[in-house]
Amino acid sequence: MEGIAAPARAYVACVALAALLCLAPTAVPSLPGVRTPWWAVALLAALYAGGEQIARRRFAGTLHPVLLAGAFLLAPAAAALVPLPGALFSHVEQRPFLLRRLWRAAQSSLAVWAAAHTHGALGGRDAVTGSDFPYALLPAGAAVLVFCAALALLDGGMLALAEGQPLRRACRGLFLRSLAPLAVHGLAGLMMAVLWRSPYGPVAALLVLFPMAVSWWVFAQYHRERAAHQATIRALVQAVDIKDGYTRGHSERVGQASMMIGRELGMDEERIEVLRFAGILHDVGKLGVPTRLLRKDGPLTPEERRVIELHPEYGHEITRGISFLGEARSAILHHHERIDGTGYPYGLLGGQIPEPARVVAVADAFDAMTSTRSYSRARPVSVALEELRRCAGTHFDPRMVTALTRVIGRDGWHPLVTAEEPRPTVPSPAQAPDDRSEARR
Repeated sequence: MEGIAAPARAYVACVALAALLCLAPTAVPSLPGVRTPWWAVALLAALYAGGEQIARRRFAGTLHPVLLAGAFLLAPAAAALVPLPGALFSHVEQRPFLLRRLWRAAQSSLAVWAAAHTHGALGGRDAVTGSDFPYALLPAGAAVLVFCAALALLDGGMLALAEGQPLRRACRGLFLRSLAPLAVHGLAGLMMAVLWRSPYGPVAALLVLFPMAVSWWVFAQYHRERAAHQATIRALVQAVDIKDGYTRGHSERVGQASMMIGRELGMDEERIEVLRFAGILHDVGKLGVPTRLLRKDGPLTPEERRVIELHPEYGHEITRGISFLGEARSAILHHHERIDGTGYPYGLLGGQIPEPARVVAVADAFDAMTSTRSYSRARPVSVALEELRRCAGTHFDPRMVTALTRVIGRDGWHPLVTAEEPRPTVPSPAQAPDDRSEARR
């Protein structure tokens, strides 16, 4: 959030103020119906604060089961106190440190307050005290849904203000990604709450965290593997950028545009991730093309064009052993095929071309048309979109062209810039496909 805009800072202040209002009843002991078991609040808060330091540093996770157990055991205002020490004194890697800690504390408090309020309104505390199963699952499930929705809404608002992402899409993506993990954490929190109220007491409740620690370790291993995947991709992309300096940053932008098309078509997040990989690595085969051809200013000879047209097959071969790419490899191989069957390397026709390749073909051409190259100047986005529409049905899949046109018309084009190169200053694409041979075809 460094350099965050004033509206986003004001948003953090408003969320913090709302959290303070939720905490207010704990400061008024005389208020009817408000009884705060301070020892339980202190124990849960200490457990969350201590565990959070370990979970974030070692497991890339957070102790949501403790927060949800607090929501199932305590009144809303008391439950909202549980995350405060852990959030306010948590490790923060980026500036502004205070703002990030304040945001984390306010966000967690509001989400826990909303979950506790929902749980109590549905009679969840009586169900926990009486170990009333399966009814206890109903208020707990509702509380987890509210907790997840509150976190998604608050984070979505921040992304919308700080990064310009569409609010609805940001909230929806955050909610869907976090729902499954939070459902598991909710079951663990419910188990903690039931054991806490049982004759075995809080000590037995803490035992629930041991299997959770194992799951966090497995999750951390997954993240480390994912980080290794990203490092592999970055290394390949950097090698291409060094070899062909005129297209520096092109791969990331094609990946970005491919993801935009995938989301507009309603693809699931796993498929969208595949599209991102495909877009980023679509030109990795240029590593096998002589540098003099990639940087040649004049027209290509037929022989030189044939050499460059081998790059999809080179790319497919280079990525053969990278198993996590999945069907992204088919996009690397076929992103220069054409709907009318006149593309390369195999002249596939229409639906014979894999769907990821049809997505990347449009994203590739779009960024090539809006980028300045040694052989062409960048065109405006509107001109590029018109060119894509003109070639839809012959060169490009009309579905992909329509999706890109629609999403850019609605959200604009804000390309990732990873190198110093002229970029369009307004939402607009333009010119021809990505590589030299495509531009001359």
